[in-house]
Amino acid sequence: MEADAWSPAPVLLTVDLVILTLREGRLCVLLVERGEDPFQGMSALPGGFLSHAGEEILDAAHRELREETALGAEWVHLEQLAIYGDVGRDPRGRVVSVAHLAIAPGLPEPVAGTDAMDAAWVPVEAVLTGEMELAFDHRRIVKDGIERARTKLEFSALATAFCGKLFTIAELQQVYEAVWGTELDTRNFYRKIQAVDGFIIPADSGRRATRGRPARLYRAGPKTTLSPPLIRPVPSTTERVPFATEEDPREEEK
Repeated sequence: MEADAWSPAPVLLTVDLVILTLREGRLCVLLVERGEDPFQGMSALPGGFLSHAGEEILDAAHRELREETALGAEWVHLEQLAIYGDVGRDPRGRVVSVAHLAIAPGLPEPVAGTDAMDAAWVPVEAVLTGEMELAFDHRRIVKDGIERARTKLEFSALATAFCGKLFTIAELQQVYEAVWGTELDTRNFYRKIQAVDGFIIPADSGRRATRGRPARLYRAGPKTTLSPPLIRPVPSTTERVPFATEEDPREEEK
């Protein structure tokens, strides 16, 4: 008796995007309201199936990113996050998602795509605390994306992806505080940033007006790995968290 001929299991492939930006000093993630089943009416990450069999996964991620933010690859940090393929994660069958993390500064108000009823920037706390329920396993994916961003801020120059082309050290500190979810000591943050050669470099366009003296503008430097790293402090609800020591940093150049 001949053995049954082998055939591959039917598996569908999607891409999902954890798109992060800062809005009014808060770390936010882009969520859409699903316009069709399964989970019609629930919030979910933007994403979708490959458009055709020949579409590369990274191309699909860029396509979904353009559809959701109208931004091209040159304006957004995009990297593969993880693959999610647990059995039962999607009631339509065996669906594997290749999730990506996308980060860009000052993204505009979103416009819902063809298969979504609405789209909005949502503070990440609403997802992390479970206040907002997400479809599929998207809460897990969001948590993984945020943790990836938090960890990479320690050892890489990812923080500059949340800033515009020109920024102040105060604006860079706001990125760390928003992503890490803790307040930092300004003096020690300044010292730690300046100690990493090539992380940020002074811009040639002068200074930005502030309440006090004008603040010097910087841009992202050539260094992508931070040495020494900026280790994430333990959050404190009662006092500012020092980065290193309590010594006075050197003053900004006049």
